[in-house]
Amino acid sequence: MKLSDPITLADEIVALVPLTHDHRADLAEAADDGELWRHWYTTVPKPENVTAEINRRLALQDKGSMNPFAIVDAKSGKAVGMTTFMNIDDVYHRVEIGSTWYRQSVQRTGLNTRCKFLMLQHAFEVRDCIAVEFRTHFFNRQSRMAIERLGAKLDGILRNHSRTEDGAFRDTCVYSILPHEWPAVKAHLSYQMERSR
Repeated sequence: MKLSDPITLADEIVALVPLTHDHRADLAEAADDGELWRHWYTTVPKPENVTAEINRRLALQDKGSMNPFAIVDAKSGKAVGMTTFMNIDDVYHRVEIGSTWYRQSVQRTGLNTRCKFLMLQHAFEVRDCIAVEFRTHFFNRQSRMAIERLGAKLDGILRNHSRTEDGAFRDTCVYSILPHEWPAVKAHLSYQMERSR
């Protein structure tokens, strides 16, 4: 089994299910909640571009470099965002968790903590990853704080790492969690999830 093989990760609150075009309508509605695409430092699709984004992620899965999920809220049964295992390295067992976004109405509800817990648990306990990485735009303070709250450590900042759609240079903050750190991170996330019930 490869990290790019479709899987479902779930608990009683959230399910990460293989992304398909069946999620298009829910995800278009989710992107419109808070007009998330307007944040210049993120790459959330406009509602009318959700189909193209699903196509892009599924094409990367076909190449073995991404495993895309729809994030489904168990209460509503609707897809409320997207996330992925990306930049998959099945040889050295490294992976990045990224390309994640949630509709505004479920942000800061504990859903992200649960999703990251399920993904990290799979990466470390099932796939024996030697590192799980997170990357975000230097100016995306909300994302940086969320990654740091997980317990990930800042590895460094890649200056002029890429360009944004408007042509501006992007400085990318790189974080990671290593296998020996996972037990403490797991205990921390379990505590956070218990508190948010």
